[in-house]
Amino acid sequence: MRSGRRPGAPPPGRRRGRASAPRRAGAAPPRAADPGPRAGDGATAAAVPKFEVIHHPDRDRSVFMPFVPAIRINRGRLLWLAGTTALPVYHDHPHRREDILAHLPDDLEAQTRRAMEGIKATLAAAGATFADVVHVFVFRARPRIGDIGRTARIIDEYFAPYGHRPTSTNLAVLELGEPEQLIEIQMVAVVD
Repeated sequence: MRSGRRPGAPPPGRRRGRASAPRRAGAAPPRAADPGPRAGDGATAAAVPKFEVIHHPDRDRSVFMPFVPAIRINRGRLLWLAGTTALPVYHDHPHRREDILAHLPDDLEAQTRRAMEGIKATLAAAGATFADVVHVFVFRARPRIGDIGRTARIIDEYFAPYGHRPTSTNLAVLELGEPEQLIEIQMVAVVD
């Protein structure tokens, strides 16, 4: 008779993994993760910001940066978006040449804007906006001087209405999925 358990699965009530080591006499108990706002302390989950921007105390406020150095997540769940290109979010794989020729113009700004529109639609499908994004990965192929500024200006247009800037990683790569592809953008958001 079968037990209904997968082969190698631990019996009910037991977890797989190492047993906890006994605590040394006099040792402090293990630290629990901060549970966040507690009942009775006057704070509610809605009152605690989902995340907060971290800046260096001695930062130079006169410089323009299209990103922030760090964001601390206080509550919510991570939403990872797939890398998005100028191709429609839903497109055939392997890629069809007619789609590539129709959607990947040899124009970095146009490809950036199309990718951002795809990201905007994906965020909306998840009930999120650019205000919820905490990190942006930008991958650029065939880099040229000035590309970072050109793409940053377009990306910033999508965050500006929210008065928000996420953290960012900007990479120049040898090649992306197709030779005509100049940019791929991936984002991470925090949603309730």
